[in-house]
Amino acid sequence: MIVVADTSVILNLCCVGQAGLLPGLFQQVWIPEEVKAEFERLSRHQPRFQGLLMPGWASIRPASPIPAKLAAMPNLHTGETAALALALESHADAVLMDESAGRRAAHLLGVPVIGVLGVLMQARKTGLLPAIKPVIERLEADAGFWLAPGLVTEALRKCGET
Repeated sequence: MIVVADTSVILNLCCVGQAGLLPGLFQQVWIPEEVKAEFERLSRHQPRFQGLLMPGWASIRPASPIPAKLAAMPNLHTGETAALALALESHADAVLMDESAGRRAAHLLGVPVIGVLGVLMQARKTGLLPAIKPVIERLEADAGFWLAPGLVTEALRKCGET
């Protein structure tokens, strides 16, 4: 399975020491140059991400042409647009993305989306994580990552952690 990562998923997983879940779950993780640049900028300027490095297993890809249909979609950041363009051009199996505008755009474009919570649930299901609750707690505390309480409750229930 080939996935294209937006900044949020990989950055937040790096922040809590769980980025290694991605190559454990997916055959290839592609990252557009724009996402790499955003990752590096945030790791230099945001205290909670300071010093994080893009994992060596991530395959950095050159910028893809932005289809007109994607360019016309509102509220997308550069990284989201680049990740979706690469996913479309390469026929990736999914895009790793958390932001709601990007997720809506992916759905409209027919690109499957997996967020951080989905990654954690898959890792739990495949045995890469013994439990997702401690990782969720670290994401909230260390990365400042917000997850809707209802989604967390449902994920914990599905993973048998309630």
